[in-house]
Amino acid sequence: MIYYYFSSKEGLYLAVLEKVYGELRAAEMSLDVVHEDPKSALKRIIELTFDYQEAHPEFVRLVNTENVNNGRYIEQSETILSSNITIVDVLTSILYRGQKQGVFRSDLDPVDVRMLISAFCFFRVSNQYTFGTVFQRGLSSPKLREHHRTMICEVILRWLTQTKPEVELATSLDQPRAAAANKTRVSRVR
Repeated sequence: MIYYYFSSKEGLYLAVLEKVYGELRAAEMSLDVVHEDPKSALKRIIELTFDYQEAHPEFVRLVNTENVNNGRYIEQSETILSSNITIVDVLTSILYRGQKQGVFRSDLDPVDVRMLISAFCFFRVSNQYTFGTVFQRGLSSPKLREHHRTMICEVILRWLTQTKPEVELATSLDQPRAAAANKTRVSRVR
């Protein structure tokens, strides 16, 4: 029946990917945060992402599998690609309103913000066994889960609201390079 409905195993896999991404996007759109205070709106999106990924580890596993496959199947799906635009549009609107109100810094990219939210929330689920074992933390503990949920919201919101550092990134990166270059010169002299 797989071949009848989906043409191939790959077709079934792509249909499953579209389903799980569609469910996440539907959950995000159900929030209706477009007219909320920008900080509250972002906090609700972060919390929803956290809660969704915790409740749907199969989503995280499928995304991990797709990354192992170098995104080969997801790039074939117009459905996934177009549905991801909706959350970027929502984030763009929230960030713009926050910038106009002077709440958010001016140098924000909505895709970067989405990546930051996803990275923090995704890591807890994708690495719960390895990280939990190595650091002897039960990441599924309700108390630790709530602590991490709050922490992730605070970290992201503080980053969004902090003023842009005056120092250029290239300058701060050049300093360690200069120190490393001096070490190399010193070791050659010896």
